[in-house]
Amino acid sequence: MRFIAIIIFLAFLTPVFGQSEQLAKNYVQQGQYEKALSIYQKLHSRNPNRTTYLLGLVEAHQQLEQFDKAEEILKKQIERKPSNAQLLVELGHHYEVQGNPEKAKMYYDKAIKIFNSNNVNAAYSLAQTFEKYNLLDQAALIYERGMASNPGSNFNVQLAKIYGEQGKLEKMFNSYLSLLILQPNYKNIVQRNFSQYITEDPFNEANVIFRKLLIKKLQQNPDIIYNEMLSWLFVQQKDFKKAFVQEKAIYKRKDEGLQGIIGLARIAIGDKDIKSATQILDYILKAPAGNDMKLTAHKIILKAKTDLAEKKDYKEINKQYTEVFKTYGKSRETIGLQIDYAHFLAFNQDEKQQAIDFLKRLLKEEKLSRFQSSRAKMKIADILVLDQKFNQALIYYSQVQNALKNNFLAQDARFKVAKTSYYKGDFAWAQTQLDVLKSSTSQLIANDAMELSLIISDNSLEDSTQTALKIFAKGDLLSFQNKNLEAIAKYEEILVNHKGEKIEDEAFLRQAKLFEKEQEFEKAKVNYLKIIEFYPDDILVDDAYYWLAELYVNQLNQPEKAKELYEKLIFNHADSIYFVDARKKYRALRGDAIN
Repeated sequence: MRFIAIIIFLAFLTPVFGQSEQLAKNYVQQGQYEKALSIYQKLHSRNPNRTTYLLGLVEAHQQLEQFDKAEEILKKQIERKPSNAQLLVELGHHYEVQGNPEKAKMYYDKAIKIFNSNNVNAAYSLAQTFEKYNLLDQAALIYERGMASNPGSNFNVQLAKIYGEQGKLEKMFNSYLSLLILQPNYKNIVQRNFSQYITEDPFNEANVIFRKLLIKKLQQNPDIIYNEMLSWLFVQQKDFKKAFVQEKAIYKRKDEGLQGIIGLARIAIGDKDIKSATQILDYILKAPAGNDMKLTAHKIILKAKTDLAEKKDYKEINKQYTEVFKTYGKSRETIGLQIDYAHFLAFNQDEKQQAIDFLKRLLKEEKLSRFQSSRAKMKIADILVLDQKFNQALIYYSQVQNALKNNFLAQDARFKVAKTSYYKGDFAWAQTQLDVLKSSTSQLIANDAMELSLIISDNSLEDSTQTALKIFAKGDLLSFQNKNLEAIAKYEEILVNHKGEKIEDEAFLRQAKLFEKEQEFEKAKVNYLKIIEFYPDDILVDDAYYWLAELYVNQLNQPEKAKELYEKLIFNHADSIYFVDARKKYRALRGDAIN
C-alpha cells in the first residue's frame, strides 16, 4: 500500500513540476528573473539531476548578475559528473558572458577532449549545446567526429545547416548530397534549402561550386540522384537544353516513363522558351512511347504555341492541328486536343460559330464520359461568353454544375456563372455565386472568387447606381475577348470620369497589364507608379511594386530600380503573395545569394 501511495504522489507531482517549469520560463521571457529564480531553486532542490532545472537556475543567476552563485552551481555539478562534456560547455559560456573568452575557450576545448565520440547520443547532445551558443566550429567538429566514429550515424542535415551559416558552400552541398544518397525522399526539402543559395546566374559562386561538385560526384559514383540534381540546377538557370540532357539520362537509366521530360517541357513553356520545349517534346514523339504520351506532347506544345502566337503564325498552327488529327483521328482519345483546337478557332481566329459546331458534333457523335462531355460544354459556354451570348452560356455552365456536383470542374463552372453574370451587369446574382465559392476546396477558385466579390461589394456600396462598376465589367469583358485596345479605352473612361472613386486603382492595374501586352511599357510604368503614389495603403500596392519591378528588370533594363521595389515589398509587405519570389529576385540582383 505504501508503494502505491508513493506512485500516486509522484504522478500528482509530475504535472505540478511541469507547470512550475513553464511558469519559470515565462518569467524569464518577461524579464522577471527573481520570480524565475525562486521557482528554479525549488525545482532544482527537489530534483538536482534534472539538467533543465539546473540550467534554468544558472541562467536566472546570470541574468541577475549573480555570477559567483551561477559558477558555484555549475562547478558542483561538474564535480559530481566529471565526464559530462555539456556541463563544461555551459561553464565555458558562463565565462563568455562575463567577457572572459580565454577561460571560455579552455573549457570548450576540455569538453571536446573528454567527450566519447563512440556514443552517438553524446555527440548529438554536445553538438547541440555548442550550437545553442552559436559555437559553430565546435559543433561541426563534434558532428564530424561522431559520424567518423559511428559509420551508421547521420548528422548530414545538422552539418549542412552549419556549413551554410559558415559560408562553406562546398561542404554544405556535399552534406546534403550525402543525405540524399541515404534518403532520396528528402530531395524536395534539400532543393528548397539549395534555393537560398542557387540563382538564375550560372556564374554565381554557389551555382559554380554546386555544378562542379555534382560533375565530380557523377564521375566518382554515377548515382542517378546527381543527374536529378544537375537537371534541377539547370532548370534554376533556365538552361533547359542542359536540363534536357540530364532528363534523357535519367529516363534511360530509370525506365520509369517520360513524365520527367514532359515536366521539363512544361517548365520551359512556362518560361516562354518554346524552342527548347519543342525540342524536348519532339524527343517524346520519336521515343517508343504510347499514343497517350505522344498526344500529351502534341497537346502541350500546340497549346503553348497558340497562347504565344501572332496572327502570322495561325496558318501554321492550324496545319499542325490538322496533321495530328490525321494521324490520331478525332475520337475520345484526342478529346483534349479537339477542345484546344476549338479554343484556337474561336479565340484566335475569331471563328466562333465554327468552333461551337465543331464541339457540338463531338458531343453528338462520340461516346464521351461525363468529364469529357463537361469539358466540351465548358468550352462551348466560354465561346458563347466571347460572343456575348450570356444566357446560352449560363445554360451550359449550369449543365456542367449539375453533371459533376462538388467536383473541381463544377466549382469552376459556378465561378464562370458568376463571372458571366458580372459581365452582363447582374452583380447581385454574381455576388450570390461568389459567396458560395469563397469556401471552395480549390484555393485558386476561392481566391478568384474573393477578389471579384470585393470588387463588386466595394464599388456597390460607394455608388448605388454602379455606374463605374458597369464600365469596369465591360472593360474586363473586352479584355477576355482579346480586344485589348478597346478594353484600355474602357478603363480610361473610369480614370477620366470617376477619379478618386474606389475602383480607380483597379482600373490602373488592369490597364497596366494590357499596356504590357501591347508592349506599351512606359505607359504601364506610369500606371504602376500612380497606384504606389495615390494608393500606398491599398490592397493592390504590393501588386504594383512587384509588377513594376518585373517591368524594370525584363523590359526597361533598370535593375537598380527593380531592386529598390523588391526591397520595399519585402520589408513592408511580408504577407504578400509575391514576398517569396521578390526576396529571391532581390537577393539575385544584389548578388548575395548566400545567406
